[in-house]
Amino acid sequence: MAYLYETHLHTAGVSKCAVSGGADYIAGYKDMGYSGIIVTDHFYNANCALSRKLPWKEWVKRFFNGYEEAKNEGERRGIDVFFGWEETFEGCDDYLVYGLDQEWLFEHPEVRHWTRREQYLGVKEGGGCVVQAHPFRQRHYIHRIILSRDCVDGVETANAGNEQESDALAYHYAKNIGKTMTAGTDIHDAFLINCGQLYGVYVDEKLTSISDYVKIVLNNEVSGLKTDNNRFEFHDTDCIRLPVEIRNEEDKVTSKNWKGYIF
Repeated sequence: MAYLYETHLHTAGVSKCAVSGGADYIAGYKDMGYSGIIVTDHFYNANCALSRKLPWKEWVKRFFNGYEEAKNEGERRGIDVFFGWEETFEGCDDYLVYGLDQEWLFEHPEVRHWTRREQYLGVKEGGGCVVQAHPFRQRHYIHRIILSRDCVDGVETANAGNEQESDALAYHYAKNIGKTMTAGTDIHDAFLINCGQLYGVYVDEKLTSISDYVKIVLNNEVSGLKTDNNRFEFHDTDCIRLPVEIRNEEDKVTSKNWKGYIF
């Protein structure tokens, strides 16, 4: 038996772009056969709705509101809810962080000012993992694509908010650099559950904590991805319009020849 989990979900009041509260998602995901969800609201330097003028501990407490609402409803309805977040660098590249908790955040206010490398090393030291979200996404507010190949444990290769070609590139990129592949809906509105375009990961054993998911990512033990059919087939290999940077473990640009990592 495989267990299905949503890995990328945003809640209103915490993520500025979300329209549904944490509790609004639970019934729909359970009806669709999911064993659980991971709430990954936009973090401090991302599209977060919380004021940066708040004292750090108060900011962290409010950051957990969406997750806690979802968790309470999940306990009532019998679906597991876990915590993570999505951080952004320079308005360009996004990272899903899993495995850390409120107490860890209370004790690490410096997380607000981390570089990609510092984020990776700090999260790993804390027992978590880092997955680059939708690495080939192109939007009007993104001025370049940054592929942080050595400061991540995995790559989100399927994102329901992405163009198909972007996911195909992410899939082949992750395959060629040997990183764990994940999939997530990147959902902001519970109404979309009814549309049926939900993504996620399949795992062989039921998660008992977010630490279980971290181990799966670190050990490359995701058993399958829930995506659309033919999501990873190329239709337009020249679809990238933005400049691309490949960055190493020191967070330094090593190449701009991204096609060498794909084809």
